[in-house]
Amino acid sequence: MNKLKLTYFLLFTCFLIFSTSAQNQNREKITRQIDSLLKSAELSVNRYEFDKATDELNRSLELAQDINHKRNIALASSISSKLNYIQHNYSDATTAINRAIAIQREILDEKGLAYSYLSFSKILISQKERQRAMDYLNLSESHYKKSNNKYLDQYLSLLNLQRAIIFLNLDDSPNKAFQHLMKAKTDLDSLSNPYEYTRLHYYLARTELYRKNYSEATRYANIALGIAQQKKFIGMVMSSYNLLSQIYEVQGNTEEALSYLKLANTERDRLFDINKKALAKDHYSKYGNDALKSEIKELAAQREENERSLKVNKLTTILSVALITILSLLTLSLYKNNNLRARANGLLQKKNRELTLAKENAERATTAKAQFLSTITHELRTPLYAVTGLTHLLLEENPTPNQKEHLNSLKFSGEYLLSLINNILDLNKLEANKVEIVNSSFDLKKRISDVLVALKNSADDKNINIHFDFGKNIPKKLKGDPLKLSQILINLIGNSIKFTEDGDIWIKVELIEQVKDEVSLHFEIKDNGEGISKEKQKAIFENFTQGSTQINRKFGGTGLGLSIVKNLLTLMGSEISLESDLGKGSKFSFDLNFIIVEPASKPAETKQKLPVKNEDYLEGKEILVVEDNKINQMITKKIIEKNKAICKVADNGTTAIEMVKEGNFNLILMDIHMPGISGIEATKEIRKFDPEIPIIALTAVTLDENLDEFYLNGFNDIIPKPYKTEEFFTKINKYLAKQEAKA
Repeated sequence: MNKLKLTYFLLFTCFLIFSTSAQNQNREKITRQIDSLLKSAELSVNRYEFDKATDELNRSLELAQDINHKRNIALASSISSKLNYIQHNYSDATTAINRAIAIQREILDEKGLAYSYLSFSKILISQKERQRAMDYLNLSESHYKKSNNKYLDQYLSLLNLQRAIIFLNLDDSPNKAFQHLMKAKTDLDSLSNPYEYTRLHYYLARTELYRKNYSEATRYANIALGIAQQKKFIGMVMSSYNLLSQIYEVQGNTEEALSYLKLANTERDRLFDINKKALAKDHYSKYGNDALKSEIKELAAQREENERSLKVNKLTTILSVALITILSLLTLSLYKNNNLRARANGLLQKKNRELTLAKENAERATTAKAQFLSTITHELRTPLYAVTGLTHLLLEENPTPNQKEHLNSLKFSGEYLLSLINNILDLNKLEANKVEIVNSSFDLKKRISDVLVALKNSADDKNINIHFDFGKNIPKKLKGDPLKLSQILINLIGNSIKFTEDGDIWIKVELIEQVKDEVSLHFEIKDNGEGISKEKQKAIFENFTQGSTQINRKFGGTGLGLSIVKNLLTLMGSEISLESDLGKGSKFSFDLNFIIVEPASKPAETKQKLPVKNEDYLEGKEILVVEDNKINQMITKKIIEKNKAICKVADNGTTAIEMVKEGNFNLILMDIHMPGISGIEATKEIRKFDPEIPIIALTAVTLDENLDEFYLNGFNDIIPKPYKTEEFFTKINKYLAKQEAKA
């Protein structure tokens, strides 16, 4: 009898354990669902999708209350406050944030309190309560530090952003605001927090407008606009358009100012419609009628508890009877199931450890690859500069036919190696997601013509005729990313030139459709060269892939160009199409969308003409080369003097500063890494007494993410070493021509 009672006790205990385990699993599943809903709700708030945000918050609140998950109840209330704040319902926003803070204090949620205090400060800034806003920011910082979170630096950047807004909006102190914004810029991540990253660049633009740095203000505003458009942050799109209008208006550019003002008004009308629909919809607010809902919840909970108690009692009686008959089978089944579960859990834990280790190894390998590529390409560029520079000089000194043949082979090898280095760097950036879309206004026809001029010599060497057909009804000025478009066209047209001999290449751009201020364009690059076989056409866009081994041996190349094109077009929301027949040529095509800045003008003539090369302004000009490497000094000096210019050399930055003070130079070519003070520091010193002289960075460093640093510290342009001589003189002549125009 005692054994039977013990058996009953053990079986009932097992039942309770299984029941508790099932409840815990169900709770974890609901918690994951709540986290997903809250994350989606916050994104919907940032995109001004108010109806969707309200539905997601209501659903997450119901689920959180069902399982009494206080942290998520508080977080839902905090996001609800943000929604009311954006809709200018400051009273409801304050009520919701206070409710969140009360719950977070109760459960000692340091990270949640930090988030809520930061949100409260935004409400106080809108109500111009400066000191209270600053106090809550300090309180937010102290709580976040207590949470020991690994993302402390990123969170502190959000606090610096809010402090900057206080100095800008409430103190009228743009210089103090700028200091805090630059601190925020150091650690704020565009990938993990794109909305705050957009706000950062918007306020940088506003600050630079107050400081009268109009070019920087325009650049920051365009960055904010590009991210806002990509992520569909409607409110930030409108604000960025409006800010660009103000920037152009202050500079006296009324045409651009009016254009952006119209765009801002269009977005404002959209926002008005969104708010009107949200207010007209008959539904409860996320925490409206709290007292009534609380009472209903309590009654429902009490009823559910009574029903649950009755069900448990009934189930216990049924199980007591049933277990007597199935005792032996159940015991055996439990024993086997426990053994199987133990083995399965052990295997699962082992696989999880292996996967975690593999993931960490892959991340370390990726980081090591990126660092290796950055270092090795810099080390390769310096000696390669000497190879290409000396080859160019020797080719201009009347070599014998045999020598000329060898020098041309050396020149080809140097250019091939440089192309390989650049392609690997581009691919590395794309794979690491370090490439961002930067929108700016540009003349599409001129942009394509510049590309064709750069490639004209290569086409002439192979007796290739280039035909350029540009649609008459295409707007004159567009907004998009001209640098990435140029990179795509250079790769595709260069590819056609490589695989075509004594033939033709056709470049065609035509209008697909125009809707209001947006235009869709179709691009085609067609040749009658080698062509690509059908079986190779799918693989041709993969890394290090070419049409065949024979093509690789005959024409060379790395097989990276088309892979880069595909990745860039994917980043810009498009895709590449290919039509080709082996031996008959190939046609590459793609579509891109742009914003219209200036409508199409009536063309003076129907046939497109390629522009001629820039005029040479070097003769008689005095150029200063700042370079510590003796071989590079000699090469650069000889190349410049070949064009009848006067070239002087400084071994270091300190000497360069003194020579500029005493001399009368027309242009400076500045290396970056030198003994003593760097090229950047030397440029900053020169700018203190000579803000006008053109200074071009002539450097072998990798320029992936450091372009802003060069321009902010006084450089006019950058020439990465090694360079093609034509590109070298094009940039120098560009600034010398500006000097003559001013004179």
